[in-house]
Amino acid sequence: MGRFIVRRTLRLAATIAVTVVLMFVAMHVVPGDPALVIAGMDAKPEDLRRIRHSIGSDRPLGEQMLRWCGDLVNLRLGTSLTSGEEVTRLIVARLPITVSLALLAMLFSLALAIPLGVSAACGRKGGIASAIATLVSQIGMAVPGFWLGIILLLLFAVKLPIFPLFGADTALHFVLPSMALGLGHAAVLLRMTRASTEEELSRGYVLAARSRGLPRRRILYVHVLRNALPPVIALAGVQFGGLLGGAVVLEQVFSLPGMGRLTLTAITQRDLPVVQGCVICFAFVFSLSSWLADVLTAAANPRIVLE
Repeated sequence: MGRFIVRRTLRLAATIAVTVVLMFVAMHVVPGDPALVIAGMDAKPEDLRRIRHSIGSDRPLGEQMLRWCGDLVNLRLGTSLTSGEEVTRLIVARLPITVSLALLAMLFSLALAIPLGVSAACGRKGGIASAIATLVSQIGMAVPGFWLGIILLLLFAVKLPIFPLFGADTALHFVLPSMALGLGHAAVLLRMTRASTEEELSRGYVLAARSRGLPRRRILYVHVLRNALPPVIALAGVQFGGLLGGAVVLEQVFSLPGMGRLTLTAITQRDLPVVQGCVICFAFVFSLSSWLADVLTAAANPRIVLE
């Protein structure tokens, strides 16, 4: 188990390193001059030269990259070109909102997908549980998250003012966006849970357990789910990155001041330090969630470590 975690940790570090290099190259390939963003289109050439020297954009690319990597290690992500604030401070202020939204959406997905998937796999084909699972899966796959968010706002914030309309002041502000964000991912998890549970129910150890007279609930919860849920956990870890990406759009719909709105605003204003910091932050959180999913999957199913 220890060697498995070490290998996954090394892969995590390699993924982040490659992302940092690609992000640095991409930001310097994109046309545009950060000095013009700071000084304005009417700036004099000597002012532009002074600004380029102060932000280091006139230095060789290799030196810029080494300096930027050193700043990343020390959590110095630069200064916003438009507001003058430190990028690290901006991210620290916005990141909890986006991560909270993604975590709540993931909890909603798992709470909806696992019971429905297991019930559909254990129930009669064509029964009520199977029909409900199929309906939820089809709706989740077909309905875009931003459109569902607008519908939920109209129904439960305008017509029936149960939840607040905009903002992120209380926990109620996250209920509707987490549902809109999590339904699509719940559909995928539901299908995986159903297929994995049906596969385990058809194995020989289930028949042997039934022949020994073990209760059906004990077979299901102790034996079947222990082998059926690791693929679902691994998929949920990968989907967490998709939840972060979906949060970028949903934060605009629900006016949540998270990382999504910060990233979009920085892109429109060509604020390259903020864009770089946000992308690196997203990549780190996504890689960390995948690493955690691998560790939890290995802990739930030790055969993965042996393989």
